[in-house]
Amino acid sequence: MSLSLLILLLIALLTLAATAAAFALRNIIRSVLLLIASWVGIAAFYLWAGAEFVAFAQILVYVGAISMIVLFGVVLTRRTPVSVADTTVTPPKRAILGIVTGGLVALVILWGILRTDLPQTTADAATAADATAPAATMRALGLDLMGQYAGAVLITGALLTLALLGAVILAAQEREIPNPEIPNPK
Repeated sequence: MSLSLLILLLIALLTLAATAAAFALRNIIRSVLLLIASWVGIAAFYLWAGAEFVAFAQILVYVGAISMIVLFGVVLTRRTPVSVADTTVTPPKRAILGIVTGGLVALVILWGILRTDLPQTTADAATAADATAPAATMRALGLDLMGQYAGAVLITGALLTLALLGAVILAAQEREIPNPEIPNPK
């Protein structure tokens, strides 16, 4: 077994294990953290496949932005203690529903793949296309994408981060709600 295949299998195993553990846990915070680990695994697969830009975009968008939004959303909206369990669906029923749903999604994806007509290329055509394709490096792609607007993007990102942190701080503060039935001692 080659080293490349061994690395791919290790990435796949860790990604699938983190995803399965995320769906199996009852604690939503731990599930989100494990989901972040699975997104890192997907980025590692992109790096393994040679798609560095897509891997870094995966890290920036999913691991950086979406995971923080999910975590802040969970923290800001959760009003019940973590120990309260949802008893509407029992764990065996959840497992069966999860397997059936996953199987249906897999069938839809497989159906879509089999129904798609992909153009057939020969090895000579693929080699000719590779020879005529411009060489794009990560640096050139980054300069093309961020060029003169990099400062504005960074400032906007910093302002949005500060606004989100301020919202979390304001939402985390407990406020006393006055009861009209109890007279104010002041």
